[in-house]
Amino acid sequence: MKFTLDWLKEHLDTSASADEIGKALTMIGLEVEGIESQGKALEAFVTAHVVSAEQHPNADKLRVCKVDAGTGELIDVVCGAPNARTGLKSVFAFPGTYIPGKDMTIGKGNIRGQVSNGMLCSNAELELSEDHDGIIELPEDAPVGVKYVDYVGMDGVVFDISITPNRGDATGVYGIARDLAAFGLGTLKSTDFSPIPSKGPSPIAPLPHQFDADEPKAIRKFAGRYLKNIKNGPSPDWLQQRLRAVGLRPINTVVDITNLVSLGWGRPLHAYDADKVEGQMVLRNARGEAFDALDNKVYTLDDTMTVIADDKGPLCLGGIMGGIRSGVTEETTNVFMECASWDPDLIAQSGRKTGIVSDARYRLERSVDPALTEPGMELATRLVLELCGGEPMEPAISGEDVFPDTVVEFPLAEVNRLTGLTVAGDEIEAILDRLGFAMEGTGPVRSVKVPSWRPDVTQKADLVEEVMRMVGVDNVPVEPLPRLTHVAPRMLTTIQNRRRIARRALAARGLDEAVTWSFISHDEATRFGGGTEDRQLANAIASDMTDMRPSLLPGLIAGARRNANRGFADVALFEVGQIFLSDQPEGQHTYASGIRTGTATLDGAGRHWSGKAEAVGVWDAKADLAAVLDALGVDIEKVQVLPEAAEWSHPGRGGRIALGPKVTLGWFGELHPALSAELDIEGPVAAFEIDLDAIPEPRKKATRTKPALALSPFQPVSRDFAFVMDRGVTAAAILKAARGADKALIKDVGIFDVFEGSHVGEGKKSVAIEVTLQPRERTLTDEEIDKVSSAVVAAVTKTTGGELRK
Repeated sequence: MKFTLDWLKEHLDTSASADEIGKALTMIGLEVEGIESQGKALEAFVTAHVVSAEQHPNADKLRVCKVDAGTGELIDVVCGAPNARTGLKSVFAFPGTYIPGKDMTIGKGNIRGQVSNGMLCSNAELELSEDHDGIIELPEDAPVGVKYVDYVGMDGVVFDISITPNRGDATGVYGIARDLAAFGLGTLKSTDFSPIPSKGPSPIAPLPHQFDADEPKAIRKFAGRYLKNIKNGPSPDWLQQRLRAVGLRPINTVVDITNLVSLGWGRPLHAYDADKVEGQMVLRNARGEAFDALDNKVYTLDDTMTVIADDKGPLCLGGIMGGIRSGVTEETTNVFMECASWDPDLIAQSGRKTGIVSDARYRLERSVDPALTEPGMELATRLVLELCGGEPMEPAISGEDVFPDTVVEFPLAEVNRLTGLTVAGDEIEAILDRLGFAMEGTGPVRSVKVPSWRPDVTQKADLVEEVMRMVGVDNVPVEPLPRLTHVAPRMLTTIQNRRRIARRALAARGLDEAVTWSFISHDEATRFGGGTEDRQLANAIASDMTDMRPSLLPGLIAGARRNANRGFADVALFEVGQIFLSDQPEGQHTYASGIRTGTATLDGAGRHWSGKAEAVGVWDAKADLAAVLDALGVDIEKVQVLPEAAEWSHPGRGGRIALGPKVTLGWFGELHPALSAELDIEGPVAAFEIDLDAIPEPRKKATRTKPALALSPFQPVSRDFAFVMDRGVTAAAILKAARGADKALIKDVGIFDVFEGSHVGEGKKSVAIEVTLQPRERTLTDEEIDKVSSAVVAAVTKTTGGELRK
């Protein structure tokens, strides 16, 4: 919200500077977002004298002017304004000046053969109004060469503050002044809300309520007043300048008065041209009508929105915006002024449905003071009579206001308990009294009656906040938190930890995280093991988002496809999120999945001069899966790696990670070529899935302590063995057998060569392994090494049925 220092001082008797007021506003919870000069955008414009204005020799509608702008020499300016004439005082912009109304910077030019070194400006070009029919005309006694903002008094200070949703009382300058006065920065000035005597009965009777018993009713109380024979027109300069300073465009006197009261006292009003009302005005809910609003947009209203209507239809969307049909213009002579009280929740609801953001909605959905309904109408009446004349008729009032009438039992000790501030009881009472709260009783617990303009205060903690605001937030003592004497309890659940660990592990391997939709098309869901009726959405948001996803891979593949279509064919993506195996709670699992496409291997993507770029394959997917399991504390060497491809995987190029016959931890493999074609993505695509929920919970208590780190000072010994065996023997069987030959000495076993050929036999293969021995107590002798070697050969040949290759 914006307001000027001069405006504030009309409600607050203070000698405080702008900086002091700014600090005080932030201290009491009305955060200052900016303090700037009122006419900052217009500081470059100066007053000028048109010494002569001659007809342009090459254009009928242009004049060549000689302008005195206080520089000591006359400036040539070509001007097309119809009122440009000799002797006129106006506003001038030098070359290089930014013109806000045209969003351009004026420069030197040549117009139809005549030099033009600047610009004589209209009100529209300075964004002072929409008047662009001619340049600004200043009085004959206006000085020449002074800043325009100084001449018209636009050199004041403008505050821009942030209002929290609970502070409807601070949406008016008067409410802000009340807070500053309570803070001790001045004395609050009173406003004359006394009733204005009427001249006769109102031509518009109190508005009847036409609501059904079960309908939402946004209106609480309606106060209207008929003012006849007014003389409307442009508002006085002081009022126009006040509105412009806070970003509002002056319209006419009556409309400007409604804006003045809305911003000044936080009391929105609306004015109707009474002569445009057809028949009886009523209060009712809309009936699906189209409403032509003052923002020049047409809205369709539903039966939850309260309107003020006549026989022809809605005149105003209650509490939000008026309509064009009954809008007040400079030709208006009879006005019906409305000041009403509304339900904040229903106003917010209607505002969200229509998308209208207006000053009235901003205030009313934050709750304005219900006690100001009739006084606000009287204030607006007084201003109209002062500025437009006219005759006030009797008020037309219907409905009843809703007052919170809240009383809070307030233990004074709560101030110290919640804030650490030590404030005497008398000072607490004085602070609350200055804010409008009435405290009764004696002793440690008092009864506090909440004023009508603070419906947000409902409990003792709210009163503590009010005291703290006025004492000063910066006076709250800063004390360290007490040191805990025990280890902090675990905060994250197991699955939350697994999500975090999986994300870190995959990001460390160069994959980029993606977040995709939980809904996919029915065809994609079917391809990845879903598509059942129980997982189809009853009300899908789009035709290609009909099913809950049974896998994260469709979304990742779609992301890779979009990248490929834009020239990025090699990508590595991962996602950690929910998949849905059924429509039951136990069917929702958390998966970590990833894909690599093209040449996006661990070492990076793209071609390189040092060698051929390798395409991604099944082993890349297995390595990513193994890295995540390792980060989660699962040793992949101690689980089952089975040659069973997933439904989406290429046969023979995929596998399953399992714990026993029933628990599947994940899948890895290359995407099936047929599926790649159906999903319109070029291969190869390596992918994996891990079911984070399937990993067993860690033991709550360790069965044994982690052993101390034991580093051997003795040199390790490596021995190579080559075996000929059936082609169907798995690598895992070979490695497991070799490791089990001597668990104390064998540190590692690895396969370094696989060979198939005619000389090893049909259906046979040669597999070479390297066995690393690590002595602990002493250097191994040749006899001991030979003994372990014999045990390795015996174990492998027994397990695999192979024989040592000669």
